[in-house]
Amino acid sequence: MRPPAPRGPLSARLLTLLAEPLRAADGLADLARQSVRVPLVRADEDVQLSLLVCQELDYDGIDGADERWECAAGLLAARRVLEDAFEAELRTETSMLVGEVQDTARHDVAAAIFALTESVPGPPLARHLHRHATRRQLAEFLMLRSVYHLKEADPHTWLVPRLRGAPKAALLAVQIDEYGSGRLERMHAELFADTMRLAGLDPTYGAYVDKVPAATLAVTTAMSMFGRQRRLRGATAGHLAAFEATSSLPNRRYGQAVRRLGLGDAAAAYFDEHVEADAVHEQVATRELCAPLVGAEPDLLADVLFGAAVCLLLDAQAAEAMLGAWRLGRSSLLPAWATPVREAG
Repeated sequence: MRPPAPRGPLSARLLTLLAEPLRAADGLADLARQSVRVPLVRADEDVQLSLLVCQELDYDGIDGADERWECAAGLLAARRVLEDAFEAELRTETSMLVGEVQDTARHDVAAAIFALTESVPGPPLARHLHRHATRRQLAEFLMLRSVYHLKEADPHTWLVPRLRGAPKAALLAVQIDEYGSGRLERMHAELFADTMRLAGLDPTYGAYVDKVPAATLAVTTAMSMFGRQRRLRGATAGHLAAFEATSSLPNRRYGQAVRRLGLGDAAAAYFDEHVEADAVHEQVATRELCAPLVGAEPDLLADVLFGAAVCLLLDAQAAEAMLGAWRLGRSSLLPAWATPVREAG
């Protein structure tokens, strides 16, 4: 990913470091501690961009950055500060949701996850796109979603080596589909890139990061935070299950929106692929991944529910931010002039 524009003191310092030869990242963790003293970590532009940049070092990297930054002690310390604050906030915000289904989950993990998805229906984003969205709004939707969908499945794939037995087999069944069963043209990330090209957008990974607000960045940073930590393997499994369980119907409507706006069947192929696939994936992820995982490791139950609740909370937050801007007749993208830059200290 090309280096994005900074949004505050932490991301400015981080991006300056990554552009230089590898050295000690003195003071970066202290600056991170200052930066997380905000009302909402999940909505702070500087924090979420900084976290995304740190996490990208585990994926394709940042253009021009020495690849050894991925394991640099100072950078990892700062990342730990950001992720700890983010996780603590998310646990607090989802505690009531998790508590409401805890009793059900002790008897039927899948039923509890489905109950969570019903209790957090989210804003009617798919319905708006299907019936009312303009071509410009559809383009914005694709730009915002590109941060995750152009590397689709990768954050959840971190879970593969952390599982054994039936849960691992179930996860692989889902991920193999996500990666097109070994066919490049059927990989979901490639299908999404095709949709972007047909919509006249740049399909390069990270091309629109500078336009993506914190509410949407948080959707992806939470996935990566879960996936890269073994202790959060339950949260990764729960996140995947909720993600799949809320995908099929919205994707049907997204595909209909693409056709209504005249982009054609080829542009809708990404969404068409998810209508049937995710209807199957939700059953595999809930009943064959999460349920046996909790059966083998009962202590993971709370984290499975936590991960599912986080998926629903952050998706709803991002969708509401998008719809809220459109209701006011504004773009949902982040304009450069609106990017807040806070003073350090």
